[in-house]
Amino acid sequence: MTSGQRPATLTVERTWDGEPVPPEGHARVVVRLGRGGLEVRVEAPWRGDPAPEGPVGPTWGLWEHEVVEVFVLGEHDRYLEVELGPHGHHLVLVLNGRRNVVSREHRIEYVVQRRGDRWRGRARVPAMLVPPGPHRLNAYAVHGVGAARRYLAAHPVPGDAPDFHRLDCFEAAPWNPVGGDG
Repeated sequence: MTSGQRPATLTVERTWDGEPVPPEGHARVVVRLGRGGLEVRVEAPWRGDPAPEGPVGPTWGLWEHEVVEVFVLGEHDRYLEVELGPHGHHLVLVLNGRRNVVSREHRIEYVVQRRGDRWRGRARVPAMLVPPGPHRLNAYAVHGVGAARRYLAAHPVPGDAPDFHRLDCFEAAPWNPVGGDG
C-alpha cells in the first residue's frame, strides 16, 4: 500500500440507530486507499461468538456471525463491502446499486489475532475491486446470538431496523479531492 493517502479512521461507537455504546464496546476501523488497493485494519472487542462452519477464508453469510464490516461507496452507487471476522473468515462483495451484488466471495489477504478480550485483523483488498471515487464510508460491528444480537455503526442508519446498505448515511473519505465528497 502506498502511504501517501490519508487513512480514514472510523470508530464504531453507537448502536445502528444512534445510541452510545460504552468505550469497551467500541471497534476501530482504519481504511487506507493506495495504488495497490485497500488496506483495512480492525481492532474490536472479542465476544466469543461461535465461529462459522467451514474453513477460514471467503465465507458466505458471515454477517450472521461476529463480524466487523466496512463499506466503501464510489460513484454511481457502486460499492465494496468488506466483512472481517475474529476467527479468520472474511467476505468481500462488489455491488452495483443498493444491495445488487455483482460479485462475491473474493479471496483477499487477511490475518487476525485474538488477545484477551480484543481482536485485530488486517486485510488487503485488490484495487480492481474498489469502485472509482470520490468515496464515502461507513463501518459496522455485529455480535451476539439470538435475542442478544447487537448491531453497531460508526455512522448510524436510522429506521425501523438495522440496514447497513443505507448509502445516504455514509461519510466522505478523507482522501477525496477538495469538494469531492461523493
